[in-house]
Amino acid sequence: MRRRTKIVCTVGPASNDWDTMRAMQDAGMDAVRINMSHASQEDAARTVEIVNKLNHELQYPIPIMLDTNGPEIRTGIRSEPLHLHQGQRVVVSGSDNPAGREDLPVIQVGYPRFEGTVRVGDTIRFDNGLINFKVKDKTEQGLLCQVLDGGKLGSRKHVNLPGVFVDLPSISAKDEEDVKFAKEHNVSFIAQSFVRSPSDIQAMRSLLGASHQWVKVIAKIENQEGVREVESIASEADSIMVARGDLGIETDISALPRLQRNLVQTTLKLGRRCFLATHLLESMVDNPIPTRAETIDVANAVYEGVDAVILSAETSVGQRPAVAVQQLRRIIEESEQTPGLNFSQALVTNDVKQNVAWSAVELAERINASGIMVITRSGYMADLVTNCAPLDVPILAFSNSMKTRTRLMINRGVYTHSIPFGSNPEKTIQTALQVLAERENVQSNERFVLVSDVLSHAGVESIQIRQI
Repeated sequence: MRRRTKIVCTVGPASNDWDTMRAMQDAGMDAVRINMSHASQEDAARTVEIVNKLNHELQYPIPIMLDTNGPEIRTGIRSEPLHLHQGQRVVVSGSDNPAGREDLPVIQVGYPRFEGTVRVGDTIRFDNGLINFKVKDKTEQGLLCQVLDGGKLGSRKHVNLPGVFVDLPSISAKDEEDVKFAKEHNVSFIAQSFVRSPSDIQAMRSLLGASHQWVKVIAKIENQEGVREVESIASEADSIMVARGDLGIETDISALPRLQRNLVQTTLKLGRRCFLATHLLESMVDNPIPTRAETIDVANAVYEGVDAVILSAETSVGQRPAVAVQQLRRIIEESEQTPGLNFSQALVTNDVKQNVAWSAVELAERINASGIMVITRSGYMADLVTNCAPLDVPILAFSNSMKTRTRLMINRGVYTHSIPFGSNPEKTIQTALQVLAERENVQSNERFVLVSDVLSHAGVESIQIRQI
């Protein structure tokens, strides 16, 4: 059986070279993620160059996902780290030059509206939730806070304000430059950070412009606003990423399993691609094997039916990037032998084409077909078949567009090939069958269900049973 759940690997200092990336691909990597919160455009260009070179050698192309920095708040520059202990009182200010106090240390944060936005009683989290303050009072110097969880606070540390609306633009000036880079290098996916409403996605599509509407926009759900608006966001976006890093800081971490389950279920119900990120095999940054809890966490994602799981630090800064990918692949393959939660049964099927796709999947499963062939220009029909989540039947997509073929490789259970489209539909079908025989080692007499809406000039949907 082919693996259905795809693996996305974040490339960083530990993996941004030919040998390591080739080893990760051999181990099971299906797509590459570039995190622009940490990578420079020079780093990103190097990654694109290696992926393009790889794609000239591989049977299945590797798509690239560019992850934006998004609206964020960070602490200012410190000459030396500030050591904080529980119960200590400090002042936090959004001013560029906060007034000092002889009796209390002052922490500057890069958000001018800070004092007017944060309320007495709110919690402020620093450095990914490792250091936490409670706001006690508002003073002329800033917010008077008490340290709940201490630690060593350095420069440029991330600041989270759970439950607080942060009035920052959804797309920063840096994001605009990074999206421009993505367009210039034909990146398949933009993962938009801290999406709070459908208008954020609309702003990203506007930034991409008419020439790049083929680029798929992934909405990262990372805070309470995104959770509340996930249905409307998913309706506007192409995909949802359950980004558990910031989500686990911005919400009650004990509720994270429930939130993940609800977000995945909602996304799949609406027929969108769903990705799960953060801390899947975090211990493998240093260790050769994952923990038992991490193994079960990955299996749970497979049972929920996500399209792909995303490795972050494991492959970007970890000691053994390819080993982490190999381990993840093995867990997925084992987990896919057990039936999942089948969230696709709740798929909204108001669209005629979606019902055609559903019928094709049901037919393929009933006749024990070797695969579902989808002939598609834009990838839309392949997306619709993916929504139905066939269990034991691979989806084999054929397109005359390399952009379509590449981006479909992140869909759950989809494997793609390039073929020319001609005016004769039967010739196009025979070309696809020949590709199966030559590249997929398909044996004679194997049966396939074919579904397409591009085999006639009128765009009429058709379902056929074909045999090699």
